[in-house]
Amino acid sequence: MDYRSAGVDVAAGRAFVERIRDSVETTRRPEVIGGLGGFGGFCRLPTGLKRPLLVAGADGVGTKLELAQAHGVHHGVGLDLVAMCVNDVITSGAEPLFFLDYIATGKLGPEAMAEVVEGIADGCRQSGCALLGGETAEMPGFYGPGRYDLAGFCVAVVEEDERIDGRRVVAGDRIVGVASSGVHSNGFSLVRRILEAENVSAGTMLPETGQELIEALLTPTLIYAGLVRALRRSGLPIHAMAHITGGGLPENLPRCLPAGVHGVIDPASWVRPPLFRWLQDRGGIPESDLWNTFNLGVGFCLVVPPGASAGIIDACRNSGHQAWELGMVAAGEPGEAPLAGMPY
Repeated sequence: MDYRSAGVDVAAGRAFVERIRDSVETTRRPEVIGGLGGFGGFCRLPTGLKRPLLVAGADGVGTKLELAQAHGVHHGVGLDLVAMCVNDVITSGAEPLFFLDYIATGKLGPEAMAEVVEGIADGCRQSGCALLGGETAEMPGFYGPGRYDLAGFCVAVVEEDERIDGRRVVAGDRIVGVASSGVHSNGFSLVRRILEAENVSAGTMLPETGQELIEALLTPTLIYAGLVRALRRSGLPIHAMAHITGGGLPENLPRCLPAGVHGVIDPASWVRPPLFRWLQDRGGIPESDLWNTFNLGVGFCLVVPPGASAGIIDACRNSGHQAWELGMVAAGEPGEAPLAGMPY
């Protein structure tokens, strides 16, 4: 008996590392020291920072992986992995520095794994961070053949005096919504149940759009790092930011607001994308569950002073992101000062 007969091909693993080397190299930042293959990755802090704070985040892609693997779509979930981590750390105004990935699989499928890593590298390039390293583990008997799971880890840096933490938020501030690209990477346990109940196949079309439903669901999560970078460089004031992930607006918007205020969202301020209408209709999802599961077309929120709202929206659109005034910040805890709309 040897390791290969037990299900782990060391030679294939080495060949895989060589295959992804060029993709990883394209994400390199000036602060990175050394190359791929060491026991650890090295990265200097950017120069010119007086009191740098490191901001770290970790996440995965969830059961979206089940749908992606069933349909042979691997590049997109690599993008998702980066997006889910990067979009969290940038809410503090931090600049993404580097990213690490962990891929666990039953048996290394070089083509699929290379597509995943190329997607991760693509996400890192979009974010402006280096793919500093990672780990690929073959775990036969634990994962089935062709199955894999992903975890990602991002480290960013921000000047302590310039971090965004919600402390400047006051009643009257405006909440700007930035569009999502779809379901992103949350709620797929519910999505998959609906697909099974509806016997959805690869050729099923999404009404109103002419797009295949599976393609719409597997659209990668938007990465907002470039947008936040552009807004920060513009000097436009931002009091708080929120990444709208699992739990939707009701769970994620309050995370960026200080005590004593709450957000009031106007549901009529945007048109809910057809994909979410299809999911609600076919799944019979109660309205409250829909809000607490999906982003409903809002992937990111910016809390800004009233006079800055129009400039922020214009800057978002100039960066290629659809944006609009989603609501406002009101005094008191949710329910203390009822206003039109939905208080969070």
